[in-house]
Amino acid sequence: MSATNEKIIPEIQAEAQELVRGAEVLPEGISGLAHRLQEVRKAGRVLRVKFGIDPTSVDLHLGHAVVVRKLKRFQEFGHQVVLIIGGFTAQIGDPSGRNATRPPLSESEVAANAQTYLNQMGLILDLKKTEVVNNADWLKKLDLNSLIKLASAVTVNQLLAKEAFGERFEKQLPVSFHELFYPILQGYDSIAVRADIELGGTDQRFNNLQGRQLQPLYGQPPQLVMLLPLLEGTDGVKKMSKTYDNYIGLKDVPEEMFGKCMRIPDELIIKYFELATVYGGEQIDQIKRDLDKGGNPKEAKLKLAKQIVSQYHGSEAADLELSRWERVHSQRQMPAKDEIPVHRVKPDMPLFRILVESGLATGTAEAKRLIKEGAVQYCAKVVNDPNWLPISGEQDHNQGVDRILQVGRRKFCALVPEEKD
Repeated sequence: MSATNEKIIPEIQAEAQELVRGAEVLPEGISGLAHRLQEVRKAGRVLRVKFGIDPTSVDLHLGHAVVVRKLKRFQEFGHQVVLIIGGFTAQIGDPSGRNATRPPLSESEVAANAQTYLNQMGLILDLKKTEVVNNADWLKKLDLNSLIKLASAVTVNQLLAKEAFGERFEKQLPVSFHELFYPILQGYDSIAVRADIELGGTDQRFNNLQGRQLQPLYGQPPQLVMLLPLLEGTDGVKKMSKTYDNYIGLKDVPEEMFGKCMRIPDELIIKYFELATVYGGEQIDQIKRDLDKGGNPKEAKLKLAKQIVSQYHGSEAADLELSRWERVHSQRQMPAKDEIPVHRVKPDMPLFRILVESGLATGTAEAKRLIKEGAVQYCAKVVNDPNWLPISGEQDHNQGVDRILQVGRRKFCALVPEEKD
């Protein structure tokens, strides 16, 4: 009986079904993964599960965490996760989804970013059980003969079929020659770590499949590819990204993380439960049934926000933010006095400047807009003048009262006059 026709034992079939949930596996879906699982089990080993990440910035968000959570599931089933830090490829830049050549990073920038990535991924993965490697260790050693051997396995036609290259070529935008090597080098990473399966987002389909194409040249069976859906940001339209300012960062403080979760569109609630939480399939199915029967989406989002904050900041922080949210938003009450941050203000500082310096607005333009839209209150009264002086050096009308500055429904700050020397 051939391997592809071999009967899969129920235990392995169940494992494959759980691992594939929410993902696409190439080729042959659940069946392909189940057969590979059975093959490695017979060989007395576990799957080597590859994930490569180029540390091109310093912060990760829930969109990045989708793949990392799937890696965690492989760990829970006892498989070996191999995390490849793109110390070499980050200096080239992944062209996926870009309409211009990515600016190269220095080796020191890559190293610094890589450490912050590991710190944040450690919130999800068990790094002690993770094999962490740097592809600079083998890619730097490739000589011209090796590069030519790799390049000979891929045609220019195939590379131009990659969306990022094809669109730029058609629009007569420049495509640097070194960018064409990126998918090939990512494929060689699979050879270097002897990957059984590679994980990535759906935008990585072309790059991930390069490993399958190249491994047989080096006497290795072609890896499987598992693709995870991209998570839309809080706007519900574009993929989560700092560029679009629609992200929920893993390093966001609990209050900010909770509030951002509450802003996601109702139609994304189930997707967020599936891709961003540790909830099992039965729990998520029950939440979906409740919503389909007319359940309140707000209650589901409260459960979602609490779960996500708990994952990254602990259950105590999650309980506190749930209580704070219900008090401020549901009961329309102000936060407890000791929960409101204090900001010291110099006399005669205009309101818009105070909003910026206290962190209630990201910049002057936003501060003035919020004030003119009536979103700013001081001592429970709406203020519409950006240049108004809450604390005047000439005459202080608010002595002896709580000077609470409020922006929108959930941002508060207590102003304290800065003492004179």
